[in-house]
Amino acid sequence: MKSAADRLRLTAAALAIPLMLGCGTAQMALAQAVSGPAADYPMVLGAPFAVGGVTYTPADTMNYDAVGYAVPDAEGGGGISGAHRTLPLPSYVEVTSLDTGRTILVRLERRGPMEGDGLVALSPGAIAQLGLSGPHSPVRVRRVNPPEGERALLRAGQQAPARMDTPPGLLTALKRKLGILPPAEPKPELLAAALAGKQPPAPTPTPPAPAPKPVMRNTTPMPAPRPPAPSAPSAAPKAVAAKAPAPKPVTPRPEPKAPAKAEPKPAPKAEHQATASAHSTAYVVQVGAFSTRANADKAAREVGGTVAPAGKFFRVRIAAGSQDEAKAALGKAKRAGYADAQIQRAP
Repeated sequence: MKSAADRLRLTAAALAIPLMLGCGTAQMALAQAVSGPAADYPMVLGAPFAVGGVTYTPADTMNYDAVGYAVPDAEGGGGISGAHRTLPLPSYVEVTSLDTGRTILVRLERRGPMEGDGLVALSPGAIAQLGLSGPHSPVRVRRVNPPEGERALLRAGQQAPARMDTPPGLLTALKRKLGILPPAEPKPELLAAALAGKQPPAPTPTPPAPAPKPVMRNTTPMPAPRPPAPSAPSAAPKAVAAKAPAPKPVTPRPEPKAPAKAEPKPAPKAEHQATASAHSTAYVVQVGAFSTRANADKAAREVGGTVAPAGKFFRVRIAAGSQDEAKAALGKAKRAGYADAQIQRAP
């Protein structure tokens, strides 16, 4: 027979089995909840902090849209994640490379970057999916609210489908906003009005073309020819027949001819040579107009041009002695990133 102590031990073990099973089920349910949509809540903001002497205050900004630079973040591992200084954690953002226009979805999970001037720090997996080539790449960061399926992929360390590439026109505008491209040069009349503090001149209306003059034609009817006089009867005296005057022949009036157009006279050879020499005067390539001298000096160094003040602006130009030199200088400016450069006559 089993003793009373043995019976107590068996009873305690039997009671512990359902408790253990219940505890395991609760842990499994908790794990499933944390790995599902509940893993995105609650979102954490945190207290203000300083980086490089600048204080950052986290805030729940719904329509966040900014341009800056992406830097590597080794803490992200192989997932598509990133670090940001002010957005809630976690948050989901679309990151666009301003060099290629490629856009991906990233889950922000950490605070950072904690040094430098980076806007966002990306994990190695995010850098690989975005195709960034350098450690300091220009990007656009825009907060979004993706569907749960894409959130689940990023929580599991996988990639969400890439977004549609950003068009070149929008990339140019974003680069100007970041300051890596000069602002679009205003039209000469608008620039002159801005320097003088006046309203821009109204466009001069083009006068209508004069109506063509009607061609005057001679519509006077031609006179009918006179009928010949009847011949005299044979019985008439010869003297009377001889005195009868013979009818004069009628000459038809010719139609007036339209005046022949005067053909243009060929220009003298000397005048042609003077015109050709006028076309071979010097040109300049207008690279851009900058509001600060530092940006103008930087652009001048990149394209080999000169800086000239123009009121509140600083113009960067490349001198050229012929059209071929001007075209070569224009290509150099465009390859340097100044897409709005243009050829002008030298003043």
